[in-house]
Amino acid sequence: MATPAPDVSAIGAALRSPAATVGEADVEKLRLIEELTSDVDAVQERVLSEILGRNAGAEYLTRCGLDAGDTGRATFRAKVPVVSYDDLKPYIQRVADGDCSPVLSTHPITEFLTSTGTSAGECKLIPVAMDDSGRRQALHGLIGPVLKLQVNLFYMAQGQYVPGLEKGKGLNFMFVKSETKTRGGLTAWFALTSVYKSKQFKSMANAYTSPTAAILCEDAFQSMYAQMVCGLCQRHDVVRVGAVFAAALVRAIRFLQLNWGQLAADIEAGELGPHVADPSVREAVSGILRPDAELAEFVRIACSKGDWAGIITRIWPNTKYVDAIVTGAMAQYIRTLQYYSGGLPIVSTSYASSECFFGINLRPMCDPSEVSYTIMPNMAYFEFLPVGEVVDATNLVDLARVEVGREYEVVITTYAGLSRYRVGDVLRVTGFHNVAPQFRFVRRQTVLLSVELDKTDEAELHRAVERASSALLRPRGVSVADYTSRACTERIPGHYVGSTGSY
Repeated sequence: MATPAPDVSAIGAALRSPAATVGEADVEKLRLIEELTSDVDAVQERVLSEILGRNAGAEYLTRCGLDAGDTGRATFRAKVPVVSYDDLKPYIQRVADGDCSPVLSTHPITEFLTSTGTSAGECKLIPVAMDDSGRRQALHGLIGPVLKLQVNLFYMAQGQYVPGLEKGKGLNFMFVKSETKTRGGLTAWFALTSVYKSKQFKSMANAYTSPTAAILCEDAFQSMYAQMVCGLCQRHDVVRVGAVFAAALVRAIRFLQLNWGQLAADIEAGELGPHVADPSVREAVSGILRPDAELAEFVRIACSKGDWAGIITRIWPNTKYVDAIVTGAMAQYIRTLQYYSGGLPIVSTSYASSECFFGINLRPMCDPSEVSYTIMPNMAYFEFLPVGEVVDATNLVDLARVEVGREYEVVITTYAGLSRYRVGDVLRVTGFHNVAPQFRFVRRQTVLLSVELDKTDEAELHRAVERASSALLRPRGVSVADYTSRACTERIPGHYVGSTGSY
């Protein structure tokens, strides 16, 4: 029977007796979480006042009818409409094209994060203000103390002690994509690329087995190969294995299945073969890769048997958890990761998008099906549109007034000038930490399969695949590793067509 995850009340207990679970350096960060979640409405009122005060005079808010002194909620709700990306696109495009006037924000827009536009297939440009990265970095710094606390408590409950967890390394598979410049000369890149190229991330290089050059290599094969070989060479230092999204970690294990022979050969030789040609990557890996016949033979034995159950803990024996987002569309990979990891806890630490950093999972060691995120009220002004209700400015609910069990579409107002912006994510309220609501990600609002009059969202599709897999495949010792589906109208009546991969 699995050990239950520690309750979030453990944070309060740690503050009363921090030495038992976390060091003194983390106490202030845990205390900040307690402060932010104890008076959510007051924090949200302050945040909205700050946003409206600093962006007073911006063209968009002026056109909405807000004057310089209008920083209250009532006036904001009455005058500022609820909008989608298409509504703000003309303003965003002007900034991208080089308009330096205060269009959306009076603080300079320094770059754009590119959203994949999963709801409509288009690439969206999300403005980033000068101080946004610092705000995100500060909140991201809260994750470490929470995770350290919960991991320690989780293993202490099993009679184990995890010394020096923060001194171990992460085998986290991280990748970048090429960046572009807008007509006005501003950088436009994916959020993760901006993180991995930041000074803050480079200062944390020792926390990972992958050298920075390998992470920043835009050739996916060379990047994956270099990160894998470095992870193998440092296998006893690894305390966590992961990727931002579960799909990327599954892809990494599949890469190992296909390339273990060449990896072992390079480890035995102590040198990368010609398949990795990037000079900066070769130089970075040369500082880690040394001739090691014993390790090469270990890799061959571990990978040649065709038994991939528990491969993560067999190759990286000190791994304490798997680090990957497994909510929403990534939920389909939970069983696969459990299979590869031998049942290690799967941790989803935070909830963020290109538009905003939303919150933290305060119970990161919980079962993946129970992941909820506590919204941090200082990151933006949050409102919630009850699912099923007409989109109207008067229907939105404040963060402090959502109801447990209800589903809402999240609407944000950010420091960078997005005002009452529909993100498109549907969340369900699962409970509270202090008075801060906790949300479970349900789905993207507009990600639907539709045929005839039927509409099926990704959560319903996932449940259908799970039921079919349980009834038809698992009795035969087969499980679904991945799947996709589309609407087919070539025959009448229309129907859904799916394809799966199995292990």
